[in-house]
Amino acid sequence: MTLRFSVIGLAHTHVYGATRQLLNAGAELVSVASPDLDALARYTGEFPQAQVVTDADAILEDSRIQLVIGMPRPDERAALGMRVMGHGKDYLAGKPAFTTLEQVQTARKIQQETGRKFMVYFSERFANPATVKAGELVAAGAIGSVIHTLGIGPHSLNHASRPDWFFSREQGGGILNDLASHQIDQFLYFTGSTSAEIVTSQIANYQHPQFPEFDDFGDLVIRSDRAAGYVRVDWFSPGGLGAWGDVRLFLTGTEGTIELRKIVDVQGRPGGNHLFLVNGSQQEYINCSDMPLPFGAQVVADVRNRTETAIPQAHTFLASELALQAQIRAVRVAGESLQHPPLS
Repeated sequence: MTLRFSVIGLAHTHVYGATRQLLNAGAELVSVASPDLDALARYTGEFPQAQVVTDADAILEDSRIQLVIGMPRPDERAALGMRVMGHGKDYLAGKPAFTTLEQVQTARKIQQETGRKFMVYFSERFANPATVKAGELVAAGAIGSVIHTLGIGPHSLNHASRPDWFFSREQGGGILNDLASHQIDQFLYFTGSTSAEIVTSQIANYQHPQFPEFDDFGDLVIRSDRAAGYVRVDWFSPGGLGAWGDVRLFLTGTEGTIELRKIVDVQGRPGGNHLFLVNGSQQEYINCSDMPLPFGAQVVADVRNRTETAIPQAHTFLASELALQAQIRAVRVAGESLQHPPLS
């Protein structure tokens, strides 16, 4: 039976990667809804099979559709997911999927009541061949048990192309909740942690005073009963890099190390998806560009079989909750101090 899916919201280009992975897995794209007419034109130019609908409720009420990709503005994603699950459909959200802890708590309750799926498209893992290969190597014991992760996620800002909501803490969610959610997801995944805590976190606005609610830098320390990790994210990728960010991940295991240069290898090998493995018997470079991406096929199978091979539900909520806690508890070290609501 073919999985049929639709898209609501086009506020992030990650929707393109998620769509392609589902299509490559044999799913059928039915329709798309978005108030952004320019984004609609771009999306349907890439995926002309998607029927444009003016009312998102038409998608929710369409009995043919089993899965909805939701990528409206970040502060609208959780509410949409709850409505999707309430209509008996599974949901794949862009990150960040939540902007408050209350949203996480409510979504968790509705997910348990409905039995529907609330997934988050952590593209830095699901859409990156080098990260997929690293997962295979770790699962095979190539570096023993992972005891530490170091993830850095610099991004280029290009602020003139960003919508106003991007610079709003309430609507955009903050840098740690947004960008660092990728690294938190990977910490949990690679260390096999099912619980964790944010030890400390900090945020700053070093160079963009015209956007007082904006964070252009953030970092955090995370730990579990299995491992520890450090994350640094920022909006300072220099223009001369030739890519949007020199994203790297370092895995320290009990028997070796893995380094991923995901996007670019500065003054090194061309392209991205570079993996460096060192253990007790070898040091090896692996070009992961041709590594298949299993996420789309896993989602299709999970929707059909009610399994959790793509991303466990508990992992989705835990990674999102930790990212929010890091954001809310962060000490602001530069820029205007902002008051956060208390944790609940």
